[in-house]
Amino acid sequence: MTDYNLLAEQIKSLAEDEPYYIPVLSNASAILYDAMYDLNWAGFYLMNKGSLLLGPFQGKVACIRIALGKGVCGTAAENDETLVVPNVHEFPGHIACDSASNSEIVVPIHKDGEVVGVLDIDSPNLNRFSEEDKLGLEKFVKALEEVISFE
Repeated sequence: MTDYNLLAEQIKSLAEDEPYYIPVLSNASAILYDAMYDLNWAGFYLMNKGSLLLGPFQGKVACIRIALGKGVCGTAAENDETLVVPNVHEFPGHIACDSASNSEIVVPIHKDGEVVGVLDIDSPNLNRFSEEDKLGLEKFVKALEEVISFE
């Protein structure tokens, strides 16, 4: 069982000395990839020129740019809502960056009330992500939003 409270405190602590988004998101993806089981990708896509651009991550090679409204990441960003997808192959318009991914969770990240990116986590297992994971990852993202600097 993942201790999301501990993970949120860890990322806050790591950001104390340097809140710039690149090192914070790099460490955040490493923390999640290490702490959660049965993952094949954990990372971030960041808003850039009206679409999502690949950011820091752990895992296999990933799609570089995702249009808003496309795939799980683009849909979560456009609708500003967390999406838990038990079977990505049943998600309309799913983008298969890694054919080994079977389930996914995406949590929007905000700055000044606007979506600035998403946390994206994939698993090779179907139905990998629970309501507990959803709430815990939303808490983790809130911690990121409190400490991260995009300047």
